[in-house]
Amino acid sequence: MRVMSFHLMPYAPLDIEAQKQYRSAWVVLPNSHYDPKVGHELYNRYLDELELAAELGFDGVCINEHHQTAYGLMPSPVVMASALSRRIKTAKIAILGNAFCLRDNPLTLAEEHAMIDVITGGRLITGFVRGVGSEYFSFGTNPVHSLERHKEANELVVRAWTETGPFAFEGKHFNIPYVNLWPRPYQQPHPPIWCPSQGSAETIEWAAHPDRKYTYIQTYSPRDNVTKYLDMYREVAQTQYGYEATSAQIGWCAPMYVAETDEQALAECKEHIEMMFNVLLPKFSELMFFPPGYMSADSLKKVLAMKKGSRGNVTAEALIERGIIVCGSPETVRKEITKAHNEMGFSELQTMLMFGSLPAQLAEKNIRLFASEVLPHIQALDDSNYRGFELPAKATIAAE
Repeated sequence: MRVMSFHLMPYAPLDIEAQKQYRSAWVVLPNSHYDPKVGHELYNRYLDELELAAELGFDGVCINEHHQTAYGLMPSPVVMASALSRRIKTAKIAILGNAFCLRDNPLTLAEEHAMIDVITGGRLITGFVRGVGSEYFSFGTNPVHSLERHKEANELVVRAWTETGPFAFEGKHFNIPYVNLWPRPYQQPHPPIWCPSQGSAETIEWAAHPDRKYTYIQTYSPRDNVTKYLDMYREVAQTQYGYEATSAQIGWCAPMYVAETDEQALAECKEHIEMMFNVLLPKFSELMFFPPGYMSADSLKKVLAMKKGSRGNVTAEALIERGIIVCGSPETVRKEITKAHNEMGFSELQTMLMFGSLPAQLAEKNIRLFASEVLPHIQALDDSNYRGFELPAKATIAAE
């Protein structure tokens, strides 16, 4: 199993009482609550944490994109990847992901990803995401066109990375008369592409298509539901496309905290993980997060049911019980990850070891203890530790 360290780079010192005046920490929270001097310290602290993880043996580091929110201070994960590309010498750098479809010209991101891939000698992993619903308010983009733009941007970028230019691209949403990428990516035909998703059936079917076979990532859901959606990917591959998806196409991302005992781990992380889920993450009932047209009615209904109870007035104990986070002693954390791998068969694990308001000393402790006491054990997991996938007696995808 490949294990990576995922970082959201949240605005940890957010004034929670002041934030309560606004309905969300996304889009509508005034930027007067952001202190650039504090941000300077945070950015450098967070880069140090990712570099530390790479030094301690994680297979890669992961960053992502969000806009106008205290939840994550990376409107441009390319900037973070650039800062890391010369400091991290062997680990992968995964941008999970960039919302290519939100740009008027996705080739600008294609060029930047190619640059990082060349600088690192082929250590970039690219993530294609549609962006959560609030991103469409930030960009002033119609969410009804989200999936169409996502698919078309992917076609444009992959062609730009793999075809000799110049050529013209004429699509519904993007029209580029000269596509002629300089530089071309280091990895051939292009960097690996991953697809983190909330779980819409449309995205799963698109990612699993034989022309793509993109690694599909699930997060922030009860473990039983994560298993359901990862199995759905395998089912789509088998029933709709006639092939068996490998575990390399399956990934899981979750916040994790490890301390000397289960009790100490809970005591140390409780306030900070609850801040993440109750303050920084929007409630799924908010229209801003799932605007009309962002996904089909059937997919929205299923995603809302899957995420129910994971945002707003949730306790750390409930998050642990439902398998949304992993928290405990090294033995407990090893056991829970091994159990999850047995159920899901993922070969890609993204561990979120800093979350919410977790202070620097506890984040570093978590990274170091996870690296020494958990990482070597779970990196050894492979398909021999997976229960295996059996196609349900009655296929479920048609109903999705």
